[in-house]
Amino acid sequence: MTDSLAVRGGRVIDPANGIDAAGDVLIADGRIAAVGNDAGKGASRAIDATGLIVCPGFVDIHAHLREPGFEHKETIATGTQAAARGGFTTVCCMPNTEPPIDSAAVVEYVVRTARTEGAVRVLPIGCVTKGRKGEALAELAELAQAGVVAFSDDGDPVSDPHLLRRALEYARPFGLPLIGHCEDRALATGGVMHEGWVAARLGLRGVPAAAEESAVARDIALAALTGARLHVAHVSTAGAVELIRRARASGLPVTAEVTPHHLTLTHEAVLVGSGESPGWLAYDTNAKVNPPLRTREDAEACLQGLLDGTIDCVATDHAPHAVEDKLCEFDLAAPGISGLETALALCLTLVHDGRLGLPMVIEKLTVGPVRALGLHGDRVGAGLKPAPTTGSLEGLGTLSVGAPGDVAVIDPGAEWVIEPERFASKGKNTPLAGRTLRGRVVATVYEGRVVYQA
Repeated sequence: MTDSLAVRGGRVIDPANGIDAAGDVLIADGRIAAVGNDAGKGASRAIDATGLIVCPGFVDIHAHLREPGFEHKETIATGTQAAARGGFTTVCCMPNTEPPIDSAAVVEYVVRTARTEGAVRVLPIGCVTKGRKGEALAELAELAQAGVVAFSDDGDPVSDPHLLRRALEYARPFGLPLIGHCEDRALATGGVMHEGWVAARLGLRGVPAAAEESAVARDIALAALTGARLHVAHVSTAGAVELIRRARASGLPVTAEVTPHHLTLTHEAVLVGSGESPGWLAYDTNAKVNPPLRTREDAEACLQGLLDGTIDCVATDHAPHAVEDKLCEFDLAAPGISGLETALALCLTLVHDGRLGLPMVIEKLTVGPVRALGLHGDRVGAGLKPAPTTGSLEGLGTLSVGAPGDVAVIDPGAEWVIEPERFASKGKNTPLAGRTLRGRVVATVYEGRVVYQA
């Protein structure tokens, strides 16, 4: 083998193929060549994974890379470096850039930049409406032909139900999902965090859970009407989880994601701040996110949704911001958390607490997101060109022979202190600063190349 890499001696977990056993993973010419005992013999390069977890590279179907237009917040280069540190080898980037990803020209710019400057695979998501203004449909056929993997106006809901219905009807023939940012803006107007006791104590206007739940109900109804695929982004409330559960039980083509922060943090993070006593009024802008952090009951409902399959996957909603975007009054602060580098460790807190199994966490970060967006589907069968990557997506999120040679190596017991200043991402905005977490990626392999090693 002239170009081969073996990851040897680790506990190999590949949920898609039901593998959870000690062994080797062999990558040759950028693809998975073999998995099993002594599979790595004769490789030209090797990583010793003794005592570590070896799994498929993670897939994030919801991240903001900010380029083009907001390079002071993040670039494709820095965002994908952060992804590699977090174990992510595929990142689907949202279209709220400037200009937004609403034309083939911008899709091609993102793809070209990712190929020349990116550390891992980048798959663009195209706009639903022109300029993300919610007034007229974008050229969905043109975007599909250019290689987008889904449509979304993320950051803004498509408030006009007639326009959303037409978008779903247009998207259906391409087999591409529409990703809904489910928020009733009329109900949410002026709100800056969850409507609850913390908002009342801090004197901040709240966003009721109903703002999300009413929008989820509407979008599900339109998916039922059109038969198109709907993916619900960043689910945060118990009511939304139940609506999605019922939709799936009815056989509707509805999928959903949850973020690590909505699984593990609550609105109390705004009040408490990092490492402070519960009595301290922090107004922590780093805990401001959209949708807002909710209650413990909501976080528990999201966890149960993961466990019973209502929620397909974990997605980071990585939203990096410049320092000045957060160093201001809470009402004026930009919403979002820089999450690519802490996603795994946050999810592992649920494993260490005994509330979630390690194989399930890996499933929800690998094959779960792939299935949710249909990233392994036959795009050519829908009259589309192959997705814009350096190779086939067949087997993405798995360690199947012939799949992309993407691997994450994890030390689940490694303790580390969150130091945002050390992030590869330009976005240092996290409410976790100073917190000690357990579990870390120690190596990331993308198409047979080691793109990160601690």
